[in-house]
This record gives sequence, C-alpha cells and structure tokens, in this order.
Amino acid sequence: MGFDVTFLMNTLPYLMIGLKMTLLISGISLVLSLLIGIIGALIRNMKVPIISPLVTGYVEFIRNTPLLVQIFFIYFGLPSIGVTISGPLTGIIALSLWGGAYAIENFRGGFSSVSKQLEEAGYSLGMNTFHVYRYIIIPIGFRVSFPSFSNTALSVAKNSSYLAGIGVVELTFAALDTVAVTFKTLEMFLSIGAIYLLLVWFLSFVFSLIEKKLDVTRRPAKKTLKSKSERLETSMVKVNK
Repeated sequence: MGFDVTFLMNTLPYLMIGLKMTLLISGISLVLSLLIGIIGALIRNMKVPIISPLVTGYVEFIRNTPLLVQIFFIYFGLPSIGVTISGPLTGIIALSLWGGAYAIENFRGGFSSVSKQLEEAGYSLGMNTFHVYRYIIIPIGFRVSFPSFSNTALSVAKNSSYLAGIGVVELTFAALDTVAVTFKTLEMFLSIGAIYLLLVWFLSFVFSLIEKKLDVTRRPAKKTLKSKSERLETSMVKVNK
C-alpha cells in the first residue's frame, strides 16, 4: 500500500469535471451573495419599514441553522409541496442565501462605520438621500467591509463541498464516487485537499489585489498643483512677456 501516482493521473480528468462544477456554482453564488449583501445591508442601515425586520429575520435564520440542513430542505423538502429544484440550482440558491446573510452583516458594519459628519456634509452640499448613499456611504463602506466579505466569499467556495450530499457532481462528489469504486482514499482526499487549497490561495490572491485597489491610502497623491517655486517662475515669465 502506497501513494499510487499512476492512478491519480488517470482519475485527474474526472476530478477536473468536478472542479468545473465547483467553480461554476461558487462563482455564481459569490456574485449573488455580493448583491444580496449590499442590498440587504442598505435596507437594514436605512431601517426601511416592514422590509428591514424581514431582512433581519432572514439573516438570523440563515446564520443560526446548519448549511447542510438548508440544502436538504431545498432539495428534499420543497418537492413535497410541488417545488422540484435540480441539484446545481439548489447549490446556487443555498450558497447564495447563506453567503448573502453573512455578507449583509459584513456590509452593514461597513456602512454603519461611515462618519455622520460625512453624511451631514453631503446633505449640506444639497445632496438628497440617494446621492449621499451613492457617493459617500456605499463607496466608503464597501472599502471598509470588503476584507470581511472576502472571508465570506472563501467560505462560500469551500462550502460548495456540501453539495456532494445531494449528488451534485462537484469536486468532493467526484472524489467520493471514485473512492466508492476503487477504495483509493489516500490519493483522492489528498488530491482534493490540495485542489481546494490552491483554489483558496488563488481567490485570496485575487481578493488581496482588489483590496489594494480599493485602499485609497496606498495610492500616491496626484500632483494637482505646482510647487510654489514653479508657480512663481511661471508668473515671472508671464510678467516678462
């Protein structure tokens, strides 16, 4: 008994099929989680009547129940009332709702951290509520909360492995399916562990680049005004002319 490299190379194409499904479901879920997070955070931050308590209830329910139970409810529970959803779509819905609930709290904290003085300054300049959120609260709050959202995004990608429980042919299911036939547990689980690790490292690298782009404190100040000597020299040239 040992690590069978030949077997691993032969099964790698099947694992890649599972990886493609993992990337597809994770990518769509991340985008939807981002949208749910921003919209939900704005609703809670603005304390919209009726809707805000509903969003709060949604966040509390999702954050305090296991993700696997949510997946089973959508895939096995809803058909009992006539709603049948495919495995991949179930994964997208469950992961989006799960990630969105955590993203709401990520962005709500960022939006709430924006100084009230900045909001008042916006209103004093004649902005309405829409413009204050559009040009002040959302840009600043998004920068502040993006690092925490990136952690949520990584969890969404990793939690896609739960979809193996409903038969979605993603990365973990491909490995389990292969183990059930060949009993090559060492090769399979080491392989998918390495693949997940590389995936998380890649996403972390991408998110770190985005964070640097959003971090205005790292940007060099643009030279908008000439130095005092340059202005003086220019004025003297004009006088001489």
